[in-house]
Amino acid sequence: MISSDNFAAGGLGRPAMVTNGSGAASIILVCEHASNFIPEQFDGLGLSEEVQTSHVAWDPGAMAVSRRLSVLLDAPLVSSRISRLVYDCNRPPSAPGAMPIKSEIYDIPGNENLNETARTDRVQRYYDPFRTTLADTINKTQNPILVTIHSFTPNYLGQHRAVEIGVLHDSDTRLADQMLASAANHTDMVVLRNAPYGPKDGVTHTLKEHATGAGIFNVMLEIRNDLISTAQQQDDIAQMLASWLKTALDGLGVSWAEKDMA
Repeated sequence: MISSDNFAAGGLGRPAMVTNGSGAASIILVCEHASNFIPEQFDGLGLSEEVQTSHVAWDPGAMAVSRRLSVLLDAPLVSSRISRLVYDCNRPPSAPGAMPIKSEIYDIPGNENLNETARTDRVQRYYDPFRTTLADTINKTQNPILVTIHSFTPNYLGQHRAVEIGVLHDSDTRLADQMLASAANHTDMVVLRNAPYGPKDGVTHTLKEHATGAGIFNVMLEIRNDLISTAQQQDDIAQMLASWLKTALDGLGVSWAEKDMA
């Protein structure tokens, strides 16, 4: 059994977790791919230990950056505690990628030929609690702002990715536009819009499900995972993102916190 956090230690426990739930900020951070934990009953989904700990099972570094951002912004953080190979909480139940039979070059034997009962069970065990936890956190926050944190591999199907930070959005571009406009003031990294993924790839589900229809400011941030592989890198990126988000929200005239950023 392989786990990136303490979900395994407590048994199945809670499939979704709220960190800093009493945070003063109106920003709500989300990390859907925080963990690579695969419960014992799935027998590792038939995958080697190498694959279970690789980027196909989770977003390496994303949760560490999210935790640091939660402190810097005094913001609540909602995270999934299950591998995205068991259920990808950034996908609706109807999406093939919610319980993928293939991820990048890897077949996922434990997801092949799932019947409707098995699929429904995973939805109820993992996706529904995550969705409800996030919705409840949003509902109790005044003027909420949704920011989701992800990481991506520098090499995909043999191709190197030059982009270092992606600023992603769906139909609501307001916060993404502000971030892109001020990017050069905060980082010299390669920053691109809707890269290395975009709405056409189905990656904006959380934004659409919880923000765009309600008029909530939102953005999805993708960080290349080789840039957040150490604690120092994670801290540096979090510091930069915190300042960058503050600038963008100030540019929108949005009040995002009850107190100044630490």
